[in-house]
Amino acid sequence: MASERARALREGRRRAMFQKFGLVQLNLIPLVDTFVAIVFFSLVAATVGDLAPILSGVTLPQAKVGAAAHQELTLGVSSRPAQVIFNGRPLMSVSAAASAVSNVENQPLVVPQLYSALKTAADSIRQANGVSQNESVTTPLAIQGDKTMRYDLLQRLLQSARLAGFRTITLQVQRATEQGAAPTVTM
Repeated sequence: MASERARALREGRRRAMFQKFGLVQLNLIPLVDTFVAIVFFSLVAATVGDLAPILSGVTLPQAKVGAAAHQELTLGVSSRPAQVIFNGRPLMSVSAAASAVSNVENQPLVVPQLYSALKTAADSIRQANGVSQNESVTTPLAIQGDKTMRYDLLQRLLQSARLAGFRTITLQVQRATEQGAAPTVTM
């Protein structure tokens, strides 16, 4: 009887000692949900880019810094054949664009044929968005200039696009990549 009583006392002391520690539960579900969300957003953010196709005949210069390009209207200047391309359609030769005489008063840099094509595109975007003809277009216009393009021609393209109503104009370059990796288009 004494041994049973001693055993009961020892068990009682043990229970009392372990009750103060209590069992701690760790709920891992919110932690796993957080990690899944982080992985999901990082994968989504990593896939944005490389959306703008490089126009045929345009050899873009390379850059080491830049954000990935998004879907937008493209205006390209190719060297082979030397022509100005708007959304994949040739508009005019580079020499015709460089030597064109402006028909807009007090704007000697405007290229008339390019201006009319850009103005038509801007007007259709305004009409589709239901904004007035006096407002700038929010749709970005990307200029893909061959690395041999002259800066005076670039200035004329920028002026024609600005007067046609494009507010956001980006210059695209080809991001310098590691050897063997595919190049990407950036702004």
